[in-house]
Amino acid sequence: MKLAILDRDGTINADSSDFVKSPEEWLPLPGALEAIAKLNHAGWHVVVATNQSGLGRGLFDMAALNAMHAKMNKLLALVGGKVDAVFFCPHAPDEGCSCRKPAPGLFEQIGDRYGIELKGLPTVGDSLRDLQAGIAAGCEPHLVLTGKAACYRGQASLPPEYPVGTWVHQDLLAFANFVIGREQPAKS
Repeated sequence: MKLAILDRDGTINADSSDFVKSPEEWLPLPGALEAIAKLNHAGWHVVVATNQSGLGRGLFDMAALNAMHAKMNKLLALVGGKVDAVFFCPHAPDEGCSCRKPAPGLFEQIGDRYGIELKGLPTVGDSLRDLQAGIAAGCEPHLVLTGKAACYRGQASLPPEYPVGTWVHQDLLAFANFVIGREQPAKS
């Protein structure tokens, strides 16, 4: 099964230091929805693994989160794409759960739901904790230089705390082009 695990805020949609709290605040990044559609059309399943501590902090409720994801799904459908599922951690940082990234709990849930090993599957995010969670579950780390990682644009290398072997892409569309491109047989 070809499965890509994506972070949400800062990877698919614009992030906010004040949290994305409503469908009106949920704004897709340029090319991100098209990237998901491109992956789908190449046979990839896409799931989202996202920390949503705004729930645990009382900044928004489940109805608002569901409305954000309904908006995402509607906009994806307009470009011919879809996300198979959204796995989210609703806990505040001080709750000590196993599902808040950088812990691998969300990834373990994904593996259980699909009945697959995650070893080598690509995971994409805009922060170190996104990649740490994926690495802990055996995934291949991909950093997009959007959201929190936009500060690394133009730098020759990532800070040393990033996992060795992290693939770096300008955005989600560049990631999609990369993973689809490496599937293509070499032309003689």
